[in-house]
Amino acid sequence: MRVLHVGKFHPPFAGGMENFIADLLPALEAQGVCSAVLVHDEGRAGGHSPDASRIYRARSYGRVLYAPVSPSFPFRLHRAIRDFRPDLLHLHLPNTSAFWAMSVPSARALPWVVHWHADVVTRGGDPRLDRAYRLYRPFEQALLARSHLIIATSPPYLEASRALAPWQARCRVIPLGLDAGRLADPDPAMREDADRRWGKGVFRVLAVGRLARYKGFDRLIEAAAALPGCRILIVGAGDQEPRLSARLQELGLGARVELMGFRSDAEMHGLLATCDVLCLPSLERAEAFGLVLLEAMRFAKPVVASDIPGSGVGWVVREAGHGLTTAPGDAERLAAALRALQLDPGRRRQLGDAGAAALRIRFGIASTARAIAELYRLPELEAASPAEIGGR
Repeated sequence: MRVLHVGKFHPPFAGGMENFIADLLPALEAQGVCSAVLVHDEGRAGGHSPDASRIYRARSYGRVLYAPVSPSFPFRLHRAIRDFRPDLLHLHLPNTSAFWAMSVPSARALPWVVHWHADVVTRGGDPRLDRAYRLYRPFEQALLARSHLIIATSPPYLEASRALAPWQARCRVIPLGLDAGRLADPDPAMREDADRRWGKGVFRVLAVGRLARYKGFDRLIEAAAALPGCRILIVGAGDQEPRLSARLQELGLGARVELMGFRSDAEMHGLLATCDVLCLPSLERAEAFGLVLLEAMRFAKPVVASDIPGSGVGWVVREAGHGLTTAPGDAERLAAALRALQLDPGRRRQLGDAGAAALRIRFGIASTARAIAELYRLPELEAASPAEIGGR
């Protein structure tokens, strides 16, 4: 079986969807599925990668409201189909360029699997996204109507998704997975550097993500005020950095909370390996799954995460049994959950071990790839045509 994936970007571009696709393709190869991927590239002229990874790239010219601008994408899609000769397309959404599959004849002739990573939801009250979604939604629904099967990443997200509501019958839940081998153990020098950043004799809390309003890092900063003996490192860059820096100064927490900006993979692995707990304080369903929760499992670290209604974040924590959940946006309860783990090293070890076991058993990329490969072989993808599906 040959499958062409269509995504936004590919590593070294940093992002949850991007890392997942990079992990998924070789895992699918192990399941007997020959895979390639078409993505945008902001730094190349496009074309096909010279290595054996089968990465096709379409030149893009920046982004508008998170959407890559790539006039050449439909031509690259046709060429990738012509060259790779896939049996089906696997479209990763949200991604406006995936809509070109509806107008490229060679794409229309193939069955489609849609991987629903997240709804398009308003991020931090941005009214531009509400207006843009009015234009986006008809294309989104038309693409879903022509799909054969849809993969949702958690039961709560599927149940809460307004976009997927008309198409529940063709949805299947397959959680995201992680290739533990991609996250290398830090070398001694990197571990020592991480230890220096944390300092001695403190409770080490790590938070990772783009500095956006929906990530809730301001609530974590407020919680830090009630956590003596705690050191919090927040890794990531984004437009909320000035506001978060101002909040740190206002609360006088500059010595206990540090905004570290973007960090390399090697630095990230050092911080994950040496932290006491990972915190994901997100506020909205824009945080659909929380792949960083799986990265905490890789290093056997407990987590404290927001139980966001309609999101997969709380579901992942409960399924893995590797942490505590709190109401989103409640800094007082967030501080209480972190304090409970600060005072109980034995419980931290127990939760961390549970996460490591969950990664081996359920949330590893091999398990995800196996489920997706089985889905590819379902009769729905062999017998039905897109026109038949769209007319149901």
